[in-house]
Amino acid sequence: MTETTTRPRDEARPAAAATHVAAPRPDDPRLRAWVAFLRAHAAVSRRLEAELAAERGLSLAEYDALVQLAVADDRRLRMSELADRVVLSRSGISRLVDRLVADGLVTRRACPNDARGSWAELTPAGIDRLRDAAPVHLRGVEAHFLAHIAEGDRDALARSLEAVLAGLAAAADELPPACTTVAEALEP
Repeated sequence: MTETTTRPRDEARPAAAATHVAAPRPDDPRLRAWVAFLRAHAAVSRRLEAELAAERGLSLAEYDALVQLAVADDRRLRMSELADRVVLSRSGISRLVDRLVADGLVTRRACPNDARGSWAELTPAGIDRLRDAAPVHLRGVEAHFLAHIAEGDRDALARSLEAVLAGLAAAADELPPACTTVAEALEP
């Protein structure tokens, strides 16, 4: 008969696990703002997505791509820059731009100084589509986001989020610049 012994759970793990740090508790104050941010972002994004799709036939990512192109110099961006600003993978942005090109909202142009790269450039039809969709998006931002933040707290929230971006940019120097306002992008 073979004798088996059982070891306590921690003893069965490799030595590296001995320095294991316990998972944060749900009431950990370090997580409160982070979890609230993630949940609010997801909830607001879902509502904005639904309204843009229902009222203008655009996804939130398509709308965001149009905004990013509208505020860019010469209303165009390298595909990699657009991917960073819209927060999509390179393949994801390629598929998104393909849809926008098929709809006549964006054109692709070869980069003159990089044969491997290409630009996404906003067309006049893209600007018109953005102008048409902007009131729906801005109405949703007001109703689903800003309406729940006291007027006096909005500036502090913006400064706090900008401080996070600035801190990350200083650490990595890789973040794209923040876009200007949609209103500035839509000026003729």
